Amino acid sequence: MVPTVHIGAKKEDIAETVLMPGDPLRAKFISEKFLENVVQYNTVRGMLGFTGTYKGKKVSVQGSGMGIPSIGIYSYELFNFYDVKNIIRIGTAGALHEDLNLKDIVIAMGACTDSNYGSQFGLNGNFAPICSYELLEKAVEEAKKKDINFKVGNVLSSDVFYNDDKETSMKWVKMGVLATEMESAGLFMNAARARKNALCILTVSDHMLKDQATTSEERQTAFIDMMEIALETAIRA
Repeated sequence: MVPTVHIGAKKEDIAETVLMPGDPLRAKFISEKFLENVVQYNTVRGMLGFTGTYKGKKVSVQGSGMGIPSIGIYSYELFNFYDVKNIIRIGTAGALHEDLNLKDIVIAMGACTDSNYGSQFGLNGNFAPICSYELLEKAVEEAKKKDINFKVGNVLSSDVFYNDDKETSMKWVKMGVLATEMESAGLFMNAARARKNALCILTVSDHMLKDQATTSEERQTAFIDMMEIALETAIRA
């Protein structure tokens, strides 16, 4: 018996630290390019998962799918049924800041959201989803070593990719939000509830203010800086 119907693995198959790209093919790419002694532990629903070693430390990488509902399921199961301690989301984002350019890095310290995901916790107010400081500190150190352009700050985790209100992005710009994506707030909430650690490292794939975008192939394979920052953070977690 495996712990869940969504992940076809035993507890011992998955490392304490999991990298989670949205795209399962990006998980496959990372496992093939960076990990040694790789074993594929999940194919259920095409959400590929792999475990191997990076610089001698066991690390897993698995797709999360798109949106808070999807990463909400997978991160919950990893935290609560597989004893995972750390999840580092590695994904793409649309920049909302003039100083960011395509392929720059955004490390999410907090995640605003238009999602109703947090209502399940029955709080008398709005919960502020934030990352693990311990993981954040390590990721910033690794980003500085690479001497690349990166920013740390707030992102927007939106439920909507094609928004009918074309001015929505600008409303978040005036609040200093760096970029928009679709998963981090749900991940951060699940980590908080499970008393576990989570972080989100993003590569700018689109620029909402400059009308720029990367190709679908680049989104799968070209974001090496983000992947290396996440892996170096993972082995120090």
